[in-house]
Amino acid sequence: MSAETALEQLAAEIRACQKCPLGRSRTHAVPGEGPADAEIMFIGEAPGYYEDRQGRPFVGASGKLLEKLLAGIGMTREDVFITNVVKCRPPANRDPLPAEIDACVPWLHRQIELIDPLLIITLGRFSMAQFFPPTARITRVHGQPLMQEERAIIPMFHPAAALRNPNWMRDMEADFAQIPTLLEKVRAKRADRAQDNEGPQQLSLF
Repeated sequence: MSAETALEQLAAEIRACQKCPLGRSRTHAVPGEGPADAEIMFIGEAPGYYEDRQGRPFVGASGKLLEKLLAGIGMTREDVFITNVVKCRPPANRDPLPAEIDACVPWLHRQIELIDPLLIITLGRFSMAQFFPPTARITRVHGQPLMQEERAIIPMFHPAAALRNPNWMRDMEADFAQIPTLLEKVRAKRADRAQDNEGPQQLSLF
């Protein structure tokens, strides 16, 4: 099964999910969207009003800002995969509850496994908390990549927060500006690792 087909099947499972009470209050679940081979994966917190109505992630004011920031580095939303930690809108856009996050996180892990992105960019504190220690504060660690063997995880402010705070908007623009360089760095690391893995196999043929 291709990654694209597997992602489509996973999205269908998410749309039918009733693992927490949000499944009964939503208009639409929001699995996420983007290419199955996306090098960059953005993870927000939870759908809002417009996302719940349309079943798509980041389609309101936050989405417009995200598209503007992507354009600033020569990309469009069609180049990246966009999703949230929680796939259904919490009532009145409240913060997702721990039980709701626990119910949804396995979906996110499966998406990461299928897409295998080079960069994961967390938007906001709830998505950052999936990868960084509880003591981490986004105001201190934003834009500082956590480098793994074949991936970098970059915490950033949520676009909605940046829209409310001019200082955070400047920080977010600066954080976005480093994405192309980080992407090239991780591409090179993964290519080197792939070459190292192929070396002994090639030698064994002789």
